[in-house]
Amino acid sequence: MIKRLIVSYVALVAVALAAFTVPVAFTLTAQLRGDTEESVRREATTMALLLGDGDEPARQALARMAGAYADETPGTVEVVAADGRSAVPPLPLPAQPDDPAFREALRRGVTTVDWGSRLVWGPELVLTVPVYEGRHAVPHPAGEEERIVGAVRIRYATADLTDRLWRIWGFRAILAVGVLAVAAGLGAVVARLLTKPLRQLNDMASRFGDGDLTARSPVTGPRETRTLARTLNQGAERLDTLVASQRIFVADASHQLRTPLTALRLALDNIADGVDDDFVREDVDQATAEVVRMSRLVSGLLVLARAEAKVAAPEPLALRELVEDRLNVWRPAADERGVTIRLTGTADDAPRVLAGPGNLDQVLDNVLSNALEVSPDRGTITVRVETCGPEEAVLEVLDQGPGMSAAEQARAFDRFWRGQGLTGRTGSGLGLAIVKQLVTDDGGRVALRDAPGGGLCVRIGLRTAAEAPRRISPRPGAPRSGG
Repeated sequence: MIKRLIVSYVALVAVALAAFTVPVAFTLTAQLRGDTEESVRREATTMALLLGDGDEPARQALARMAGAYADETPGTVEVVAADGRSAVPPLPLPAQPDDPAFREALRRGVTTVDWGSRLVWGPELVLTVPVYEGRHAVPHPAGEEERIVGAVRIRYATADLTDRLWRIWGFRAILAVGVLAVAAGLGAVVARLLTKPLRQLNDMASRFGDGDLTARSPVTGPRETRTLARTLNQGAERLDTLVASQRIFVADASHQLRTPLTALRLALDNIADGVDDDFVREDVDQATAEVVRMSRLVSGLLVLARAEAKVAAPEPLALRELVEDRLNVWRPAADERGVTIRLTGTADDAPRVLAGPGNLDQVLDNVLSNALEVSPDRGTITVRVETCGPEEAVLEVLDQGPGMSAAEQARAFDRFWRGQGLTGRTGSGLGLAIVKQLVTDDGGRVALRDAPGGGLCVRIGLRTAAEAPRRISPRPGAPRSGG
């Protein structure tokens, strides 16, 4: 927008300069041409009057005047007699005495002016005038035709005129460039002042979009931007209040729901320890499994609620280090079933990505939990870390489970949807929904596809932060439940 404002301002100034400067320059050019032509014509007419007197002193005066004219000006004088082929002593015969201009002057008494070009002028101005007998000395009676006794021509070189013309246009061109440069500078200052409120609003929106709910925009600028800033600030205040209320609700729900579920599970365990009847024990085990599943469901809902609140801005993380930490946590659980977890990727490929605190840990825990649950005994889970261009890093988790059909992959990120595999029987249907929410909140993307050789591949694309300061790797913790 700043660029457009500057261009518009400079274009307006350029049009104004052209409207006032170009006509003035053309007027000065026409005036220079007219003054030169008038001066040359006056000199040629004076010389024609001297030649028309016909006596020797007049011719001597003409010769002296022609010599002085050639010395003092860039012009030369040529004179021809009435027959068009004879010289007028003491002046020499012209190089081409029978050209059309001389013939027009001698036969018809026509004065000709030739600038040598239709565009401004050529290398020289050629002006030819007829010479009438005795017009200067004795006026002819009325009705008596004047006799033409010769013709005078002046060839005036226009190099000096061209230099003056360049000065006229050059000065104005330099002045115009200077004015446009000043206009561009002023336009940049004015444009930045005009767009400053909009840039402040954009900064506030960017910080707000990254999770900084305390971001506010200064109420400055024109009335319209002030009104917009106030409206956005009020909306931000309202949203901050709603998020704070949601945090309180999440904390209360966490306490109110988890505590009775824990107590209920302990009670069921105590009942199971004191019951010898196999049928009763089976019923207690089923009830315990349902309590466990409900606890996982409550935990998933709380995680999803926190993810949707998006209260933390992304920060740079060392992706490979974080992945190694989470794999170290999950390897003991995989070793119990003989499942191998393998990390691949270029050894020097250590991209840094943007993610909210704890988000990527939760994503990995959910994806690895699902992969371990569907993997066959003595199977392999492959985790691949690599870069995909300068702005994206890719994390892939491949298992050797039953995989998903295209229809199942299309619905896998829906809340509470459970497939027909192992996770369909024991999962809460929230694991992949949580993964997608956390990844998209951090500006990434997640997709499912078939793994080579069978199984499922979870592909996660994350924004890179190559120049961000390094972050201390998180300490390994207990694995979180997946979907």
